[in-house]
Amino acid sequence: MKVGLYFGSFNPIHTGHLIIANHVLNYTDLKKVWFVVSPQNPLKVSHSLLNEYHRLHLVRLAIEDSTVFSASDVEFKLPRPSYTMDTLTYLKEKYPAHKFSIIMGSDSYTNINKWKNYEKLLANYQVIVYIRPGFQIKSPTSNTILLEETPTINISSTFIRELVKNGKSIKYLVPDKVAEEIAAAGYYKK
Repeated sequence: MKVGLYFGSFNPIHTGHLIIANHVLNYTDLKKVWFVVSPQNPLKVSHSLLNEYHRLHLVRLAIEDSTVFSASDVEFKLPRPSYTMDTLTYLKEKYPAHKFSIIMGSDSYTNINKWKNYEKLLANYQVIVYIRPGFQIKSPTSNTILLEETPTINISSTFIRELVKNGKSIKYLVPDKVAEEIAAAGYYKK
């Protein structure tokens, strides 16, 4: 089965993530998208991260009615910080019948040369890149698929966390079940 791996902190998951994942399924030959919750991104500061199990729970709530989306905690069991190539190696061994692709924004793709073993990643895995404003790709590799017309929403998890911290509504920015859980658990209040 062809599976797209959508890596992220998902701190929290929001409607923009879901729109992108759905668009990727609509315009590629992938059959499923796994939201891979990263406990620690080596290129990001982690002081504002909600506990990874809480973030995983929010992802599961966001996609619980979907038959094509799954939440993955695979990186919780691997050494930290999480490196995409290490995760791919592990998944390839665990699921030899699956063919994995990586889903990322063009902003991440322009920095891929900072990733561990990025040459091996680009040579051995299909990379599906959705174009974000201001980050055009000039010379993609042969394994790269560019999705030029991806609908993106100019919201971020940082913006959502700020709204919650300031007692503002996050309705429509995240799925209703995610908003309800954030409120009930008191996530991002401080």
